Amino acid sequence: MIDGTFVIDAVTHAYNLHPSNYRAGRYAESLAQLIYGLHTGLSEDPYRVNEPHRFLKNWSIQELAHMLFVEGDVDLAVHHVLPLQTLYHDGLCSYEKTRQIRKRYPDRFLVYAGVDPLRGTAALEDLEQQVEALQPSGLKLYPAAWLGESFRHTGWRMDDARIAFPLFERARKLGIKNIAVHKGLPMGAVPIEAYKVDDIGGAADAFPELNFEIVHGGMAFLDETGMQLSLFPNVYVNLEVTGALIVKRERWFAEALAGLLKWAGPAKIMWGSGSVFCHPHPAIHKFWHDFQLPEDLVQVAGMQLTPDIKRMILGENYARYAGVDIEAAKARIAQDRFSKQRAKGRAPPYSYEEKKEDGHDD
Repeated sequence: MIDGTFVIDAVTHAYNLHPSNYRAGRYAESLAQLIYGLHTGLSEDPYRVNEPHRFLKNWSIQELAHMLFVEGDVDLAVHHVLPLQTLYHDGLCSYEKTRQIRKRYPDRFLVYAGVDPLRGTAALEDLEQQVEALQPSGLKLYPAAWLGESFRHTGWRMDDARIAFPLFERARKLGIKNIAVHKGLPMGAVPIEAYKVDDIGGAADAFPELNFEIVHGGMAFLDETGMQLSLFPNVYVNLEVTGALIVKRERWFAEALAGLLKWAGPAKIMWGSGSVFCHPHPAIHKFWHDFQLPEDLVQVAGMQLTPDIKRMILGENYARYAGVDIEAAKARIAQDRFSKQRAKGRAPPYSYEEKKEDGHDD
């Protein structure tokens, strides 16, 4: 928590970026290098991993949890299954890791299932199996996959009645209400069309009982994203990567946030660090303690960032979106191992060390 504010990190990843996990050769390597490039470009020492081999590895769920809850101020996080099996053998963030997170840290993590809609009926079956095993709070999608022997980048649209709508129907039937989709940030040197947001409205209109979460909102297509927020009550935005801009690209972050506030106000904006993409602490700390919109952007946004608005973005909005009872969540974690460790002071970045004590390694 920060000054009593309950912090929810709405998207986190225990990546497997080790070269042994690459399936699609140069495309998998290109995306891994993009992630590392964003990490180094948007992080400052000591929160930057300067040696590539220390970052391009198989991150454990224990490292992720320690980073969020002991090295940072996060209270509750969301971990996504990433369905990029055409690029990485385990999809980049495996179902198995997410299952272990759900089992080991039920009071600290919510989880999202993840499937590739281009797999058709197999995706529907995969979703059913994940829902039974994970009891997920949402579904994570990517708008493209790499298909065939040539690994051809192939996109699909959220408003496609043939590819997308059967998946949304199945999600609704299975009790999943929240659909998160990667947008605004192409996955390497690939065509940009699939990462636009002009397909969100068709999905939101066809499925008004579902929520649609634009991940990486504000990184690109800012006004188009803001317009979706303003037009559809069931469209929200997640600041994964966008939030990290505050550390070294503060003006870019300010312009993105002001643009989103301009269109729809603060109630539909949710914080996400994307950790381990970057360490969660610097951006959250700066946002809460040091950041205000410049006066010219206050005129754009129509408001300044009050503590109440910051509390909404850092946790309250996602709690409402996902049905999290913040007071009950506080009570559940008050005396857990992470709270006890954090009470001794914030641990240094990347300081998790594997231990074997009492059957636990965290």
